[in-house]
Amino acid sequence: MGFLYSQFFVTPAYPTRSFAGETVIVTGANVGLGKEAARHITRLGASKVILACRNTTAGEEAKHDIVSTTKVNPATIEVWQLDLNSYDSIKDFANRASALPRIDVLLENAAIATSNFQLVNGHESTVTVNVISTFLLALLMLPKLKETSKQYNVQPRLVIVSSEVHSYTDLPERKAPNTFDELDNQSTANMSQRYPTSKLLEVLVVREIAPKLNGSGVILNMLNPGLCHSSLSRNTAGLQGIVFWLMKTLLARSTEVGSRTLVAGAAADEDSHGEYMHDAMVADEAVSSFVKSEDGKKTSQKIWTELKEVLEKIEPV
Repeated sequence: MGFLYSQFFVTPAYPTRSFAGETVIVTGANVGLGKEAARHITRLGASKVILACRNTTAGEEAKHDIVSTTKVNPATIEVWQLDLNSYDSIKDFANRASALPRIDVLLENAAIATSNFQLVNGHESTVTVNVISTFLLALLMLPKLKETSKQYNVQPRLVIVSSEVHSYTDLPERKAPNTFDELDNQSTANMSQRYPTSKLLEVLVVREIAPKLNGSGVILNMLNPGLCHSSLSRNTAGLQGIVFWLMKTLLARSTEVGSRTLVAGAAADEDSHGEYMHDAMVADEAVSSFVKSEDGKKTSQKIWTELKEVLEKIEPV
């Protein structure tokens, strides 16, 4: 009922907070929520908005569209290549971004939802993109975010776009000796639950690492945009795809309205640090009961320990 109430009766506020002087990176910004969030942030005066996209041709089209509606100087928006299927692409992107004078917001919106099992870089593709690559980019960019905080006396925001579907599972794979190994096992993979699983993993990791960033000057938060019209389900096939299409047709927010929640996360203050945002507001009560349980806390620690091992192999400290 909370989901239905939110979808039918709650409209996140139209963004008005200025981003003047700020440099903002939005991943997955060539379509959907990312593109509309970038449009709002551009409209609100950001000095530089970087559209991080796998498809740079589509990124250039998105830039042209945003410029045409906001009337900003085209030089305000840059399109950078970022492929979350490639760890080398992520490293190259992070190195390039770290050379910028400042980064005020890293808005990690890019994600996939697929019903097809495929290994990418040794891990199931949903886990690779939504979890491993997302946090690899976050951790590679943390030094620059901290530097920006100290140099400009500001609080940069690191935003993870998660989802309320994190509550659709309690991660039965957590009981395996290694959760990531179990998620990579095609014979036992429940792909109908894989997208919710990836979103739960994001929530667990954010809750585990946010306290480690206390005092760093960086605000780390996560958010639920609700069910929105977007291209997220383009790789979801069969009955699952049909059900998702029907739900979107009947219940989904417009892409623009959904993007307001992303902008709220990008504009949020220190009260949002380590918190889950729902309907553009901090809402710890919207976090699943499993996450807040003792089992959930132990699982957070387990997942973070295992994820660190994966990340260490990709980019040794």
